[in-house]
Amino acid sequence: MKKMITLNDGSKLEVGLTGNSSGKVIMLPIAKRSVYGQEAENLKWWGVDPELGKNFVDGLSDEFQVLYFDYEGHRLEHPQPHDLTPENISKDLMHIADEMNVGKFSYYGYSWLALVGLQLAIRTNRLESLIMGGFPPYEGPYKEMMAVTTKTYEQALGNRTNNQPISEYQMEENAPGEFDWNNIQVQMDPDQTKQFFTMYRSLMDFDDKKIQNELSIPRLTFAGEKDTIVYGENFGNVSVDIIGLLQKNEKILKQLGWDVEILRGEDMDHTKAMQPAAVLPLIKPWLIDKLLT
Repeated sequence: MKKMITLNDGSKLEVGLTGNSSGKVIMLPIAKRSVYGQEAENLKWWGVDPELGKNFVDGLSDEFQVLYFDYEGHRLEHPQPHDLTPENISKDLMHIADEMNVGKFSYYGYSWLALVGLQLAIRTNRLESLIMGGFPPYEGPYKEMMAVTTKTYEQALGNRTNNQPISEYQMEENAPGEFDWNNIQVQMDPDQTKQFFTMYRSLMDFDDKKIQNELSIPRLTFAGEKDTIVYGENFGNVSVDIIGLLQKNEKILKQLGWDVEILRGEDMDHTKAMQPAAVLPLIKPWLIDKLLT
């Protein structure tokens, strides 16, 4: 079943619900649409599965009902430069569940959509489990991401002022694993970048240590063992050390009730550790164990 759902800003998002009709529901806001042809080849070059969304849905739908949509893609098409706050995102996700007649559900998000899952978990009692990939749930890099998103927005705004063409990050000149954050220039619409600046700014007073006792559901956090990004001057000269933070706090997280996993591999960086081939062998058995046994 697919349905167009109107979100809090009036934009419409296509949402699907499929899989085992008698199974528990898994919300996947990371379900990007499949791409083909040269665009797919470009994604493969960067280690990105061009059918990421489809493969996640197919991989889980034999055991679970899968509530899927591409929230990031939707927000790039329909940005909320002033209103992309955890509260509004959570309202969107709960509204989607309501519109699809879903009561309780589990949530899997990666990177900033993992952060969103934590925000959702402290705002509702409808979550049955939570999986956060590529963003640590304890001592998360909020200040570092505030610096990165501020610089990203400033660059995008400068490009608009200078009448520069608007496009995505330019990546063609670099080989996979050799992304140069010192010289990359942002060429995105300012509204697209400002919404993430807005989101992180709203989290500057958020303390993820203080909310841990509010979490009683099964929860899993994971990252690739090479998930560290060192940003150059263009992005605030900060390091976003996802794996370092996860390893530093692994013992504390386990004591707090989190399951912690590290995806091993010399190339297991932030991008590689979000692909279905790496993630499904981890999260599917975990979900079956926590929800079905």
